[in-house]
Amino acid sequence: MTIGTSTPDLLQVRDLKMYFPVMRGIVLQRQVGAVKAVDGLNFSIKKGETLGLVGESGCGKSTTGRAILQLHKPTAGEVIFQDNGQSRDLVKLQGEEMRKMRRKVQMIFQDPYASLNPRMTVGDIIGEPIRVHGLRNGQAAVRERVQDLLALVGLNPYFINRYPHEFSGGQRQRIGIARALAVEPEFVVCDEPVSALDVSIQAQVLNLLEDLQQKLGLTYLFIAHGLSVVKHISNRVAVMYLGKMVELADGPKLYSMPMHPYTQALLSAVPIPDPKIEKQRKRIILEGDVPSPLNPPTGCRFHTRCPIAIDRCKQEEPPFQDYGGGHFAACWRARESSELMPSVARQTA
Repeated sequence: MTIGTSTPDLLQVRDLKMYFPVMRGIVLQRQVGAVKAVDGLNFSIKKGETLGLVGESGCGKSTTGRAILQLHKPTAGEVIFQDNGQSRDLVKLQGEEMRKMRRKVQMIFQDPYASLNPRMTVGDIIGEPIRVHGLRNGQAAVRERVQDLLALVGLNPYFINRYPHEFSGGQRQRIGIARALAVEPEFVVCDEPVSALDVSIQAQVLNLLEDLQQKLGLTYLFIAHGLSVVKHISNRVAVMYLGKMVELADGPKLYSMPMHPYTQALLSAVPIPDPKIEKQRKRIILEGDVPSPLNPPTGCRFHTRCPIAIDRCKQEEPPFQDYGGGHFAACWRARESSELMPSVARQTA
């Protein structure tokens, strides 16, 4: 499916916040603060698109995915999903309404070893959501559907009576993908689905996800640690830092001309297969540790580690604005950053 400006949005996220309270006291507990895991995200995902969401550990990527699917109930904000032409705010759905909506939105979890029940067979794991949502009548029909799903993800349909421990990590992740697809969803959150796999297996799973998207018309939010993983699967790429989105752009544009210093630092860490270029390239080494989301810095949250920060960065929070062509960035020096650190853009294009 070709993604263009005329393609309608399937999902809109508006001012999404996810705060986890910090309590103190043994008998009489009181809230003394909040971990601001996700703090005011605004973005949309078009139908049939893959949006890559990238950032280091603890920046709020997985929490964002879980808050969108209401596995965590957001502290504030809206998650607008287009359901057969009707706009529905997932945050406001409760009980039976949300249960029915879970047919439309699903998740592929990060750890294929922990996300599958070791006491259930593959047939039961994949068949459970089919039975819960009443998508097939009778045991034979459910079994046939499970076998079709196993074949769809590249597994032998006759493995239906095996247990998870009998499969490799890559095969288990394929089972997790089949379980997510069992209810025929439109939108899938892929929460670092390849981070626990060997590099050679990662490529196979990424290719499988791309093939399934083409066959089934799926829309993905693809969460990953590094920009190298999402480069080929994503139409657009968003970068998060400490609960905030700092940059969002079309994939080629973000990789060739990153505007935010944090994105530039991430790109400088991506290895290049050409040894001559790799030897000449200058890495951007970020100093210091990531601040605590319990007490984030004032102004721009990245200013404590930014090599080009100025006084304004410490005092005022930069707006997340469009600098042209759908290239969003939250940086007071966004227009200057590519000139101040041009080596990253040139050598990672």
